Amino acid sequence: MAFESLTDKLQNVFKNLRGKGRLSEEDVKLALKEVKMALLEADVNFKVVKNFVKSVEERAVGQDVLTGLNPAQTVIKIVNEELTSLMGSETTELSFQPGKSITVIMMAGLQGAGKTTATAKIAEKLKTKGKKSLLVACDIYRPAAIEQLKINGGKINVPVFEMGTENSPLTIATEGLKEAEKIGANVVILDTAGRLHVDEDMMTELQEIKEKVGVHQTLLVVDAMTGQDAVNVANEFNEKIGIDGVVLSKMDGDTRGGAALSIKAVTGKPILFVSQGEKLEDLDQFYPDRMAGRILGMGDVLSLIDKATQSIDIDEEKSRDMAGRMKKGKFDFEDYLESMKQMRKMGGLANIMGMLPGLGMKNMNVDTDESEKQLKRTEAIILSMTPEERRNPKVLNPKRKFRIAKGCGLDIAEVNRFVKQFEQTQKLMKQFGGGKKHGRGMFPGMGGFGGMGKGGFPF
Repeated sequence: MAFESLTDKLQNVFKNLRGKGRLSEEDVKLALKEVKMALLEADVNFKVVKNFVKSVEERAVGQDVLTGLNPAQTVIKIVNEELTSLMGSETTELSFQPGKSITVIMMAGLQGAGKTTATAKIAEKLKTKGKKSLLVACDIYRPAAIEQLKINGGKINVPVFEMGTENSPLTIATEGLKEAEKIGANVVILDTAGRLHVDEDMMTELQEIKEKVGVHQTLLVVDAMTGQDAVNVANEFNEKIGIDGVVLSKMDGDTRGGAALSIKAVTGKPILFVSQGEKLEDLDQFYPDRMAGRILGMGDVLSLIDKATQSIDIDEEKSRDMAGRMKKGKFDFEDYLESMKQMRKMGGLANIMGMLPGLGMKNMNVDTDESEKQLKRTEAIILSMTPEERRNPKVLNPKRKFRIAKGCGLDIAEVNRFVKQFEQTQKLMKQFGGGKKHGRGMFPGMGGFGGMGKGGFPF
C-alpha cells in the first residue's frame, strides 16, 4: 500500500515529539532530521526534501511554537501544511471548452505506465459528470493497445474510434475528431503510443498531434512505483511537449511515494488523478490536503465518504429497512453479501482501512491479504446456502451445514465457526442497538470495522 513505510516512520517521529512536554529548538531539529531521512528513503527528490525541511524548520522554531500550549501538535500541523503545499495546495480539475465545443485530451506516457487503462478510466470518470467521450486509438505500434482500448471502452459503454495500424497517428486523431462531431461527443481522448524510454520520434509525433489537431489538455501518465524515474520522465515530457497535468498510476502497489511528493515541486505541473486499482472505476481525484493527511496517518475520511456515496446504489427505503433489522439483531446473510459488495466497490479492505485515521494495517495488526482471503471463504459459504438459509440463519442444522461445507469446499468446522461468530455479532448488534449508538457505518450494512477477526465480518 502506498506510503505505508513513510507513514510508519513519520508517526514514530511525532510520537517521540508528543512524549515531551516542552520542545527545544534542538528537539525540533532532531525530529526534522529523522523526517528528512524518511522522505529520502521514500525516494523523494533531494532538492525537494531540502527545501521542505528548511520551510518546516523556519516555521517550527519560532518562539510562539516552542512556548505554546501544545508545541508537538503545532509542529505536526506545520508539517501537514507544508506537505499539502508541496503537492500543490489546491485541487486541480480538468478544464473543458465552453458550450458545445469539443475538448481534446491527449494522453501521453512511457510504455507500461498504464496509459491505455488510464484513458478509459478518465472516460468513466467523465461519464459521472455528464460528459460524452470518444476514445481514439492512436497507438499504431502496439496492436494490442487498440484491442485493449476497445475492450475497456466496451466495459464502460464509451465508443472507441480506430483505423488499425496502417494510418499515421495524426490522421487517426484528425479523423477521430470528425467522428466525435458526428456522434455528438463533447470530449475526445487520444490514446497515443508510448516507448520504453523518451525518444525524439515519440516527442515529434506528440508535438505534431498537439499542434495540428488542437489539443486542449495534455495529460502524462506515470508509474508511481518508479519513484524518481517518474519525476524525471514528467520533467522531460513537460520540457519537450508541455503537459497540463499528471496521472499517477499503480498507487495501490508497493510504492514509496516519492513521485507523488516530488512531481509538482519539480515540474510545476499538478497531479490530477491517482489510479489505485485495476478496475476502470479505480481512479480518484487528487486532493493534496487529503493525501497529506493519509501520509501523516491522519486518514482520509472525506475520500472514504466520497467513495461510499458514489458506490451506494441502495435506495433510502432499503437503507432504513436494513438499519432497522440491525437494531433488532436481525441482520442476515443477505445483508452480509450486500456489505461485501459495497466494500469491494469502495476499493476493498486495504483501501478503506488506509483512509481511516490511525487505523493503518500495522496499527490494527491486520493481515489484509489473509483477511481478503477469509472474506472470499465466508462469501463462498453464504453462496452455498439456499435463499431460505440466508434469510433465516436459525434453520441451519448440522445436516444443512454439512451440505453447505461440501458445496463450498471447506471444512465443516470452518462453517460452524462462521455461523457461530455471525450469531454472536447479531447479539452484539441487538445489545448495542445496531445503528442507533454506533451509526450505520460508512454505508448500509456496515456498522464499523471492528469485526475483522478470523470470521472476516465487514460490519
